Amino acid sequence: MANLKKSSKSNIDLAARGVAVTQHSSSRRAGLQQRMKLPKTSYRDHFDLVEPQINAEGVHIWPFDVPCPVDVLFLTVDDRHRVRMNRHGYFEVLYLCSGSANCHIQDRLLPFNEGDLVIIGSTLYHRIECQSSSPVTLAALFFEPDLVRCDGASDSAEYLTPFLLQDADFPHVIPAETGVPRQVLDLMLRIRSELPASSTRGRLSLKTYLKMLLIQLVNHYAPYAGTVETFQRQQHNLERLRPLFRYLGENCGDSIQVREAARTCGMSESHFMSLFKRVTGLSFVTYFNHFRIERAQALLAKTEESMASISQQVGFCDQSYFGTVFRRIVGMTPATYRRRIRNNSLTDQRQPYHMPRLHAESAGSLNSSRPNARPSAWSPVSASYSPERRR
Repeated sequence: MANLKKSSKSNIDLAARGVAVTQHSSSRRAGLQQRMKLPKTSYRDHFDLVEPQINAEGVHIWPFDVPCPVDVLFLTVDDRHRVRMNRHGYFEVLYLCSGSANCHIQDRLLPFNEGDLVIIGSTLYHRIECQSSSPVTLAALFFEPDLVRCDGASDSAEYLTPFLLQDADFPHVIPAETGVPRQVLDLMLRIRSELPASSTRGRLSLKTYLKMLLIQLVNHYAPYAGTVETFQRQQHNLERLRPLFRYLGENCGDSIQVREAARTCGMSESHFMSLFKRVTGLSFVTYFNHFRIERAQALLAKTEESMASISQQVGFCDQSYFGTVFRRIVGMTPATYRRRIRNNSLTDQRQPYHMPRLHAESAGSLNSSRPNARPSAWSPVSASYSPERRR
């Protein structure tokens, strides 16, 4: 396994580039945010912005400006409703402005505290889960890797190295104490000041700031011994599952068993189950049930169709069983959900968890000094109701 190796030379290099370590992280973070003058009125709800753009494959599609595919936005995340586990073709950098959260990546739950930074590549299923009483606020950078990779320079791909090394032990969270998140946030705000980059000068400035930001990440992850083959392997595995994702998107109303899903991908049942869990972080049954309930939630919120019609559209022949599954996943009946979502009053702290949560003791154990400790077990809320309960 690749490890984050510390060497005196690397530490000297980091120090030479102004990456200082402070012993007063809390007060420093507060002071930095005040001086950065973060916007107070331009935050957008993460769920409303992202969830509608996630397809059956769990891929989020962001509407970039084609000539300059980069965006910086400010988001709020609360525990009223959670975005599905998803991935995306673009690369993502998140700075936690306020609150506390967990970064749920595949089957890992990483503590994400105020002033920390998270970087996420294009092959890993993930989401941010609010852990504080008030909503979490985030500064987010999305960018297409081709913006950097295809600028003609022979070494352009080197800027993207940290996003290509993300294996099962990769330290996605960069703590505030390293000084790197503050420098990255400053460059994110500089990028935001150039948007929309409608002029040649603006696009040049934006690319320059983006490369400066990426150099900060390259320097920080220089000691990490991951390999680009990890990225290529994950891409290959995703391609093997693509026929199934395509089928789910086109046939949401059909019921599909594990053996049929495996046949769609041309694999044995045992191989399919192992690969699907490794790629998405979830069993197929859990993924499929949550996908269907997500579709039902959208129909409940946006249409006047009856419960019977909606249950059939998402593949439940028995309306009563649909209600049981819906309640176990979302935390309330379909009728209650429709009423509350329309009244904008989804305040029950038990719901709606769109994907399974980890055991509380697993999440709690992650607050130790080891930042990338892995959880011990899943506790999927849907495990008890599926006739094809397989892990």
